[in-house]
Amino acid sequence: MPALRTSVRSARDTVRDRLRTWKVPGDTCCDAMLLVSELTTNAVLHTDSGHVLCGLTLTGDERRLRIELHDDGRIPVRPPEYRAGLVEEGGRGLFLVQQLADRWGSASSTRAEGKVVWAELTVHP
Repeated sequence: MPALRTSVRSARDTVRDRLRTWKVPGDTCCDAMLLVSELTTNAVLHTDSGHVLCGLTLTGDERRLRIELHDDGRIPVRPPEYRAGLVEEGGRGLFLVQQLADRWGSASSTRAEGKVVWAELTVHP
């Protein structure tokens, strides 16, 4: 999808629809949608990407959900070193990812020119 702010909603809506088709429980679905929103927003705002690619994988035993966001950014994403202040509008995205995901990280992308930022969730029945 194009690396535009409007793509964040499209990514979230697409993920929600896919997770409903897979019958992923509500709490996991809500967490996944928030992770997709934060990862997509981060890519759109902080890289020079012309497009982003969002991927979802549900393991064969349906116990793990992996979310991937591929972009053209070349700088690896690291855990946040500082917390946003109470009056700051932004700066909480990666902190939320760190708090919600069981595991997360970034690596070179095999599907885009830059990197992939991924997050994994345990699917609770």
